[in-house]
Amino acid sequence: MIVYSRTKEDFSNDILTNDIDHIISQHLLEKAGLRVAQAELNAFKHSLGYMERVMSDRDIPDDCGISIEYHIPQTSKRIDFIISGTDGAQENVIIVELKGWKSASLTQKDGLVVTQYKKGLAETSHPAYQAWSYAALLQAFNATVHEENIQLHPCAYLHNYVPDDVIANPFYDYYLKKAPIFLKPDALQLRAFIKQFIKQGDKANILYRIDHGKIRPTKTLADSLKSMIQGNKEFLMIDDQKVVYENAKNLALHSHEQNKNVLIVEGGPGTGKSVIAVNLLINLIRSGKMAQYVTKTSAPRDVYFDKLSGERKKVELRSLFVGSGSYIHALPNSISTLIVDEAHRLTKQTGPYRNGEDQIKEILRTACCSIFFIDENQRVHIDDYGDIARIEQFAGEMGIKVHKLQLESQFRCNGSDGYLAWVDHVLQIRDTANPVFSAADFEFDFRVMDNPKALQELIYEKNKEANKARLVAGYCWDWDSKNNKSAYDIEFPEYDFRMRWNLKDYGGRFIIDPGSVTEVGCIHTAQGLEVDYIGVIVGDDLIVRNGEVLVDPKQRSSMDKSIHGWKKMMKERPEHAKSLLRAIIKNTYRTLLTRGMKGCYVYFTDEETAAYFREQIIGQELR
Repeated sequence: MIVYSRTKEDFSNDILTNDIDHIISQHLLEKAGLRVAQAELNAFKHSLGYMERVMSDRDIPDDCGISIEYHIPQTSKRIDFIISGTDGAQENVIIVELKGWKSASLTQKDGLVVTQYKKGLAETSHPAYQAWSYAALLQAFNATVHEENIQLHPCAYLHNYVPDDVIANPFYDYYLKKAPIFLKPDALQLRAFIKQFIKQGDKANILYRIDHGKIRPTKTLADSLKSMIQGNKEFLMIDDQKVVYENAKNLALHSHEQNKNVLIVEGGPGTGKSVIAVNLLINLIRSGKMAQYVTKTSAPRDVYFDKLSGERKKVELRSLFVGSGSYIHALPNSISTLIVDEAHRLTKQTGPYRNGEDQIKEILRTACCSIFFIDENQRVHIDDYGDIARIEQFAGEMGIKVHKLQLESQFRCNGSDGYLAWVDHVLQIRDTANPVFSAADFEFDFRVMDNPKALQELIYEKNKEANKARLVAGYCWDWDSKNNKSAYDIEFPEYDFRMRWNLKDYGGRFIIDPGSVTEVGCIHTAQGLEVDYIGVIVGDDLIVRNGEVLVDPKQRSSMDKSIHGWKKMMKERPEHAKSLLRAIIKNTYRTLLTRGMKGCYVYFTDEETAAYFREQIIGQELR
């Protein structure tokens, strides 16, 4: 989306009005519906003044194009400053990332630096990475850029930054070579960089053509995906996974603006929903269709992106894995297929500010084909909104054909339907034919541990096999280590046990990062993913009294947002609140207890609850 587009001459005149901030803010409001704080506009005005002085050279033609705050389609990314024109033979676009920074600190993380914001120090992308990533996205997904051979030249201008050994550190060389940075004394060098590529004006409306170009993956991107899942056993499909995949792919390939379709795929833990979703994503891209893998939480996106990309620095792949709130401003039918994993975690509106109309409606409107993978028994947050009836209702209202498929076979937990049914039974979620756990019948290693230290040591030992064992817990302990790195969050002094939550350091990659075994995950970093062995600490929010499984939301940490507002709900709608809280807390532990494919080891903080679980086990020594 083009927010502001002028010639160089017009841009200079707008700067001379001393009102460029107001001009930009009006364009943002009219074209994108965005309101920007005045402090941000003031900083932007300051940076644009520096760019105007750089552009004030007679060798840079007055009729070259200037675009400000260009929104890259189907992303939340905005390019600060674009210059378009030709070198006499070749159409060129210069992408400039503008920063008013004065300092930064190194990190050990690829493409990240630490810098000062109003609220303090924070990690953010290196400016060279940002500029390069924007160019890579346009190159990979904009048909006009690719087919018409428009050359993109990214760079960054930090006009307040005095050169030091941080911002141009060799650690960032990969990105600095792709997108040079220009610092406080480098205005003349930036001007020379621009003059290399912009010798004649933009008479062919280059950016307008880019903005109206079709969004589809280029052959280069499709080819790079070809080998990513071939031979990778984690993405191998069997039995009814293959059936669902072929039906979903066929539906996606034959969907278009006049033939919109919705496919709802229902399946429990371990049925391979995510495996099918990732296979669909890659093979639709290889077929030339624009597709994206969508989840509310970042953990599944981060893990599958990491597994697919490996050591490749392919930012264009990142744009295939997106959040469910990405379609607020998307144009109708602008994406061929949206593949929504963990659809039960969708929320009505996006983020803390409740932006947008409705995530389900936005997805249905944006895609010609929408595929929802869902398990309604894994709704674990008070705001979880995705359910089959609602998807069917909205699709019907929008005139979209609905198709439904079921995944029956269970592949997690050593293929043991019995263990999964027993978990439902023992948690009193539903009655099943498996009221007791039989080690002989289930071929699954389930143990109730006597103390958390033994649980920790067992997980450490199992993790040595393949880095596929992790500890998780219910959110019954405050996240003190978030602001105090020396603090521990989960402590049992009588057992010499103390560990920290993982949320800060590993984020979505907790389940696969080799260092994260020393920290404890929660539902938000484990849902939708699996390991070989899972260790679960069950807090006092789930207890058993006289054989009845009860929940106690008061035992949840006040920092846990998944049941935020439950006290008010209890006053206003007590029966609804009780039912919802039972479902959320039981579903949370159901999900955690089914993350392991080979084994699950549990420590209960409440002894009566531990005794209840032990009573449901036969054919196994108590631990």
